[in-house]
Amino acid sequence: MTSEKLEKLRLRRKKAQELSDKLLANIKENRTEIEKLSNVFRQLEEDYVYRFYHQSFKVFGSTAQIKQAKELFERLAPDSFSLNDWFCSIADEAIGKEFDFAKTNQIWLEETRPILEAFWHSKYFLEQMLVAADELEESPQLLPSGWAAVLYLYNLR
Repeated sequence: MTSEKLEKLRLRRKKAQELSDKLLANIKENRTEIEKLSNVFRQLEEDYVYRFYHQSFKVFGSTAQIKQAKELFERLAPDSFSLNDWFCSIADEAIGKEFDFAKTNQIWLEETRPILEAFWHSKYFLEQMLVAADELEESPQLLPSGWAAVLYLYNLR
């Protein structure tokens, strides 16, 4: 490998480290908001799972929290980074769901499983951000899986 290629790799790694550190700083600065929303997810999870099995339209209420989480994640992004496409697809599918009395119950799983999937992905990322805020001083080179997943959320891996 030429010294020019090595230098490009070094600079790319340095930039990635700076962005990861900025993301961690943003998470730490917004820890209180992250924790509040994480608590909401924890408190509502039991009821939403029950509502899913009870075939209650109230499971659609979780789309508000999913939207809130996605908006928070977007605000935390360093240097206008966009969120991971897979996460956005999962969250947007849930956010776009609305209960339709004429059709929803007939295709319950198709309509509601994406909502719970997005709920749990959002909850997971909130929880991992709290772990990172509490346990990391800087973005480490050897990544714990939770922090690595958060970096994937921001396309930094």
